[in-house]
Amino acid sequence: MLDPRTSEFTAAFVGKLVSTLLSKVGPALGENLELLLRAVLSKMQQAETLSVMQNLVLVFAQLVHTQLDALLNFLTSVPGPTGASALEFVLTEWCSRQHLFYGAYETKVSTVALCKLLQHSINSNDSRLQDIQIKGDQIFSTSDGILTRSKCATAPERWTMVPVLVKMYKLIINELSNQVETNLSKSQIEDEEDEENDWEEEDNNEDGAAGDSSETVTLLSLLDKYSPASDYSGYDFDGDEEEDEEDQDALNDPLYKVNLQQYLTEFLQQLSQQPYYGTFSAHHSDCERKVLSTIGINT
Repeated sequence: MLDPRTSEFTAAFVGKLVSTLLSKVGPALGENLELLLRAVLSKMQQAETLSVMQNLVLVFAQLVHTQLDALLNFLTSVPGPTGASALEFVLTEWCSRQHLFYGAYETKVSTVALCKLLQHSINSNDSRLQDIQIKGDQIFSTSDGILTRSKCATAPERWTMVPVLVKMYKLIINELSNQVETNLSKSQIEDEEDEENDWEEEDNNEDGAAGDSSETVTLLSLLDKYSPASDYSGYDFDGDEEEDEEDQDALNDPLYKVNLQQYLTEFLQQLSQQPYYGTFSAHHSDCERKVLSTIGINT
């Protein structure tokens, strides 16, 4: 599946397979771990589809949680496709797509891994991470008047260049914004459902008071005359079906139960209290300032 000569789609689920292997027998792999990671790197150079790249990046994200030092040592000892280290290659690909990653558990794995990489570099003053520069924010020029579709198609994209640690920081703020929006939306939906249930209960009480219970024919009494759907062949309904479909390895991972909004909030609040925070805050956009202000960080 990781053979570079095969289609990238053969690696569509290999990231999950490799991550599971690493979580169960990682330390016992020995030299085979390096061979495995070399194969993942080779496949990443081919990958263009988001789902494939996400699965491959998650292999390295999982190792950040379990074998960070070994991972950094390996990636800095192996050259990437451009001649720079494989560490720069992996982080460039990872950070350029992080905002597109999907899946609640997968998002937790990759985002918390970025937090750990950022914290590691700060605590250890790791120059291997601090020396990497990648694309930061896209630059939109207003000096050329109205941007038509044709202008956008022909004009070359321009980006700021920032340290990879600053890019990680920006991605963490972006994910916090996503989490706040998602949780707010869930809360609103739950409130609407509760309100609908209250109305239905009130309507049922009014209908019950107005009607004669001896003459009332309920839907349940009509359905009782027929066999339950589960008696028919080909119909397999299991109330626990959704739970059974959950990835058991993910369910057993402590990250699965992490409240990501709370985790990122506390991480950023602690980071903002450090004397070196100005290195990061100097790169804030207006949107990032607004997000940070919601958790009490004003810059």
